Amino acid sequence: MIEPATGKAPFDPLRLCVYATIAALSWLLGPVALLFFAVLGLVGYWRARRRGLTRSKCVLRDTRLVLAYLAVLALTALVGIGYWLVR
Repeated sequence: MIEPATGKAPFDPLRLCVYATIAALSWLLGPVALLFFAVLGLVGYWRARRRGLTRSKCVLRDTRLVLAYLAVLALTALVGIGYWLVR
């Protein structure tokens, strides 16, 4: 829908809904959700890097740093899952 006064569509805070959904899944599923999203990110950045992406809009900028960060998150999730199973 377009606002009559400005002729532009109003701001849609979709990202906030996405962030809240990811936070809820993380809270409910713990390290399993972390592993899923870390691997999903790893695969996405790996493919993008292979296609030539070297700079990302991510805060870390360099895709190698992003890949390292996501790998650390995935390993941390595996440790968390192991801890979950042992408890």
